[in-house]
Amino acid sequence: MMAFAIALFDWIIIGLGVYFFCLSVSNALWLAKESRPADLTDGPLVSVLIPARDEEVHIEQCIQSFMNQTYTNYEVLVLNDNSTDKTGEILNSLQALYPDKLKVFQGVPLPPDWRGKPFAMDQLCKQAKGKYWLFTDADTIHSPRSISLAVTNIIYHKVDFLSGYITQKMKTFGEKITVPLMYLLSGFILPLQMCKWSKLSVFAVAIGQYICVKSDAFMECGGFSLVKGKTTEDVFMARTMRRHGYKTVFLNLRDAALCRMYTSWQSAVKGISKNIFDFIDKNHILLVFAVLGIFIFLTLPPFLAVGLTAYTLIGTQTVSFTLVALWINLILVGGTWAVIFRTQDIDKKFICIYPLLFTNLLYTALLSWVHSVKKQGYEWKGRIVY
Repeated sequence: MMAFAIALFDWIIIGLGVYFFCLSVSNALWLAKESRPADLTDGPLVSVLIPARDEEVHIEQCIQSFMNQTYTNYEVLVLNDNSTDKTGEILNSLQALYPDKLKVFQGVPLPPDWRGKPFAMDQLCKQAKGKYWLFTDADTIHSPRSISLAVTNIIYHKVDFLSGYITQKMKTFGEKITVPLMYLLSGFILPLQMCKWSKLSVFAVAIGQYICVKSDAFMECGGFSLVKGKTTEDVFMARTMRRHGYKTVFLNLRDAALCRMYTSWQSAVKGISKNIFDFIDKNHILLVFAVLGIFIFLTLPPFLAVGLTAYTLIGTQTVSFTLVALWINLILVGGTWAVIFRTQDIDKKFICIYPLLFTNLLYTALLSWVHSVKKQGYEWKGRIVY
């Protein structure tokens, strides 16, 4: 029985390694082929919608980056979401500087049944006039082609909802073993072409740093009122539109914008952990199986490979099939990360520490579950989210 279990484990880790590597290559090819360059410089009105709460460090760079776009027909709307720092003062100064392009609004108090960001976005939507709405975060910096990229791709793909990867800026070691976890999506979870071609809502994904929607389609689905209680409102926006029969697409939009989401390991873990349990719709069974699978088939094999190799060399033991299977898994999973890192232009020397990424993921997932179940929540910009 033990021999059968070991043999089954060996073949599973080989099979999973092959699958993950093939998935990452397939997704890399999809992103390279389908992410169109910024061609359009004029077209329908685009409303850029930016919620800002205590963003005095980032907000000026973000707004300034939108004032020199190659696309000409757009407006920029910013909501000062009850900030307690100098965000409001900075926004007022910028509005005086760019009265034709920039409109600043003051947020009203947050209702008890809403999350902060969805409510801020909902207020902005009521002021927006564009055929397309480009949602982005206040800590992003956009290239002059950002709006053009959104319009070019949403029209080319004939979809109602567009999102994708922008460039992530990482400086500290803690960031580099946490932020790349967002790319698990394209290496270990979904064939990204299914985000466009499948009718199932489970294949609809998004990253809130950069989302472009057709305004009428989004409002016909119910707008932000349908995701008002979600921490990962971006993902549920995509799923909601897919359930209503609208088309979505997920692309590589690295040329559109860059963002340094976090400044340390602690802030990165806090930021990602508040989203994990919500991302799977607070499904306890799914989380248990996901954590066990990640531990047994992704986190454990590299450590077993090193340990069993040392034992074999020291003890002059015969090389076992299990050892071969472990190294095949290590190479294939490492290769998966290599493809992801190359696609997203991440420092390749960090590929060798990918086991730390999975270890960090386990810790972050468990932290997310504990905080949500115990109703401890997370303090995020002065508010508690679960």
